[in-house]
Amino acid sequence: MNRRRYTSLLLLLASVGSSALAQSALAQSAPTSLPRAQSAPASLPLEEFAARRDALAARIDSGVVLAFGGRTLVHDFSTFYQLPAFRYLTNYDEPDAAFVMVVRGGKGTSTLFLTPLDPRTAFYYGTRADSTNSEARYGLKGRSFAALSGVLDSLANTGLPFYHIPDVETTDFARLDTLTRGRETVKTLSRAHPTLQISNAMPQVLEIRAKKSDAELQLLRRAIEITNAGHRAAMLTANPQHEYELKAALEFEFTRLGAERPAYGSIVGGGANAGTLHYMRDSDPVKPGDLVLMDAGAEYRGYAADVTRTIPVTGRYTPQQREIYELVLDAQKAAERNSKPGMNVRAAADSSEAVRVRGLAALGLIENEDALYDPPWRVNCESNPASCKQSNLWMIHGITHGLGLAVHDPLQGTFSDGTFQRGDAFTIEPGLYISTRSLQALPDTPRNRRFIAAVRDKVKLYENTGVRIEDSYIITRNGLERVSVVPREIAEIEALMAQRRFQP
Repeated sequence: MNRRRYTSLLLLLASVGSSALAQSALAQSAPTSLPRAQSAPASLPLEEFAARRDALAARIDSGVVLAFGGRTLVHDFSTFYQLPAFRYLTNYDEPDAAFVMVVRGGKGTSTLFLTPLDPRTAFYYGTRADSTNSEARYGLKGRSFAALSGVLDSLANTGLPFYHIPDVETTDFARLDTLTRGRETVKTLSRAHPTLQISNAMPQVLEIRAKKSDAELQLLRRAIEITNAGHRAAMLTANPQHEYELKAALEFEFTRLGAERPAYGSIVGGGANAGTLHYMRDSDPVKPGDLVLMDAGAEYRGYAADVTRTIPVTGRYTPQQREIYELVLDAQKAAERNSKPGMNVRAAADSSEAVRVRGLAALGLIENEDALYDPPWRVNCESNPASCKQSNLWMIHGITHGLGLAVHDPLQGTFSDGTFQRGDAFTIEPGLYISTRSLQALPDTPRNRRFIAAVRDKVKLYENTGVRIEDSYIITRNGLERVSVVPREIAEIEALMAQRRFQP
């Protein structure tokens, strides 16, 4: 962006009263600029999608694979984005399509079933692929969606088993899938063909997705580079009065640098809100003395980054905030040391947990490293005492998940020996969330009364100190690489935030 355009942007922002964005821009002596990553392709080659389908066919051996893409939106308040599994196999990024692959002897023949728009609707939303151009554009033969029902009925009579890929946005919520088009189609097929064998093929697709190709990693790197710039812009936002001002700074940079959208709902929680793990209202005031937890990532060509930073509103951490922050950072670094190729994923998480447990005991926030409590959720402490350790109250979530077309993508070790492997992309995100609200949520039991009496005063000392530090990593031939190079040391963050230019 040249200087004249930059000045004009600031004037425009000021004229419409967008103080948060204007201050964010003024806080930087020059706008953030990313070099155009020569290694980041505009899209993946069609051959890569064909190889993915071949890999799935080899696992199926013989059968019919059925998948549905996303539906047309029933509102005009957002943009259509394809379901990850469907996009992974087809590269098709338009609504109202289905994919059928007939596999015999490990070799598949694939067809897209498409729903072109009528000419009048196309004036509003643009044209879609149809049977005349789908092969040239996607490497897949196309047919009318209207033919799908008859084709499926005919294939059901061949004796081949069916493999259905659920049409869910993320496997995190797959168990709630009861009314999608795919699920309804499977029900209809089962009623019409009672002996038809229908299996869930999502596990096979996830196993293939787990190892990222070099081209996928290039797209992921770009998503993470853009995310880095967004977090830096938020740290440089002067005089934030509300959470949404920091969210605006993050997402402005995401869009300006070419991301299609945030990879998930941006989490910007100040003070007590930092303790709500998936807080997405991002609407409350932020006050001097608060920490603000910012968990936000960009999505680039469908690939999701995931980065979290916890910053002080004033630009300086208090002594108590520093203690908790350094403990979380030490825990992240412990997991990094144990997240090399061939190392066990569970062991890396355990090393991070051990650091935090020792620190919590030293700070007086638990009675001792092995002390138990009675959780406010169902668990049998007698048979599973590890789930009832007092430390779990302050560090409620896991620390590692894969990255890819979904922000929670699989890792290769999930399907084999549980180790990190070359081609893995993932996060490490330890956290600690200290609040008397957590104590108040505990059931009234003798063990909990002792726990509360022992730690209540210390908890008040660290009240509403929620800290999460999360970075995005890739396993390469050279080992572990941290790609999210946003400042994370206290001195680095405070030095960057000292560059903010405050407005009267």
